[in-house]
Amino acid sequence: MTGFLILCMLGASFSMVAQRLSSTILTAPMVFVFGGAVVSVLGGVDTAASEEYLHIVAEVALVVLLFLDAAQIDLGALRERSVWPRRMLLIGLPLAILMGTIVGSVLFPTWSIAAVALAAAILAPTDAALGQAVVTNESVPIRTRRALVVESGLNDGLALPIILLFAALTAAVEAQSSLEWIVFGAKQLIFGPLVGGVLGFAGGRALMWAKDTKSTAEAYEGIGALALAGMAYLCAVSIGGNGFIAAFVAGLAFGGVVKGACKFVYEFTESEGQLLAWIAFFLLGAALVPQAITHLTWPMLTLILLSLFVIRPLAIWISLSKTDAEPTTKLFFGWFGPRGLATALFALLVLEQIPHGLGEDILNLAINTVWISVLLHGMSAAPGAQWYGRKLAKKAL
Repeated sequence: MTGFLILCMLGASFSMVAQRLSSTILTAPMVFVFGGAVVSVLGGVDTAASEEYLHIVAEVALVVLLFLDAAQIDLGALRERSVWPRRMLLIGLPLAILMGTIVGSVLFPTWSIAAVALAAAILAPTDAALGQAVVTNESVPIRTRRALVVESGLNDGLALPIILLFAALTAAVEAQSSLEWIVFGAKQLIFGPLVGGVLGFAGGRALMWAKDTKSTAEAYEGIGALALAGMAYLCAVSIGGNGFIAAFVAGLAFGGVVKGACKFVYEFTESEGQLLAWIAFFLLGAALVPQAITHLTWPMLTLILLSLFVIRPLAIWISLSKTDAEPTTKLFFGWFGPRGLATALFALLVLEQIPHGLGEDILNLAINTVWISVLLHGMSAAPGAQWYGRKLAKKAL
C-alpha cells in the first residue's frame, strides 16, 4: 500500500512539471525507474508483489502503446518510404544479435553459445515506450520519427520467436524437433500480422460506420479502441501468433481506416498511455533494479556498453548502407535504440525455462541494460533530437 501511495504522489508531482521537463535531460522513465528503486531500497514496497504486478502492467502497457503509436502512423507515406525501417528490421536486428553473440561469447566464455545468443537477442529489441521522448519531438523530421516508431513496434515481435528458440536450446529441450520450431516461428510471424490486420481493419470500419450513423459518441470510442488492441493481442496468442506484432499491425490497419477521425487515439497516448508506462517503469525499478545493480559485473557492463555504443550503431549503419539516409541520420538511428520494457519482459518470460543460476544472470544483464539505457538515452533524448534537427536544417540551406 505504501509503495502505491508513493507511486501516486510521484505521478501527481511529475505531471505538474512534465511539460517544462520535456526539454531537459530528465525524462519520465528516469524518474519512475529510479524512484521505484529508491522506494524499494528503503523498504517501501513488497519486491515479490511488485514483480508479479510488473508482468501484467508491462505487457498491457506494451500492447496499448504499440497499438496507439501504430494508429498514428501515416500508412500511405510509410508505403512510399519504408526502406529505412524495413532495412533496420530485416538486416539491422539480425546483425545486432549476431554481433552481440560474438562479443558475448568472448566476455562470457563459460556460457554456451545458445545462452550467449539468448542474451544478445534479449538486448537487441528497442522500446516504444522509452522512445517517446524522441518520437514526439518535433525537432526530428516526421520520416525519421515514423521509422523509429515502426522499428520499435515490430522488432519486439520479430525477436520473440528467436528468443524463445534460444531459451529452449539453452535449457537443452530436445523434445521439439527442428521442424516444430520452424512451424512455431512461422505461426508467430504469420498469424500475428494476419490477425492484427483483419481485426484492425474491421474495427476501423466498424467505428467509422458507428460514427456515420451516430450510434456512438467520442466518450465511447476510446473504450472500443483499447478493447480492439486487447482483442488483437489475445486472439493472436490463442492461435499461436505473436500478440505484440498483432497489436502493432492492428493499430496500423485501424489508423489507416479512421485517418485521424478517432481523437481518442492521440489524447490517450499523451495521457493514460503515458501513465501506464510510468507505472510499469516504477514497478521495474522497485522489483528488479536494486538486485540487478548488486550483481552487475565487469563483463556485464562491458557487453551493455558495447551493445549501446557499438553493436547497435554499427548494425544500423550497415543496414542503411546504399540508402538515402544521411550519415547523421544513420548515427541518430544507431544511438536512439533504447532498451526498456520489452527487454525486461522477455528476460522474465524465459527466466523459468533455463537453469536457475544462468537465468538469474541473464535477467540481471537485461535489467542492468534497461536502467543504463533509461539513464543514457533519457539524458540525450532532448539535446540529441535538437542537435539532429539543427544538423538537417543546416544541410537544407
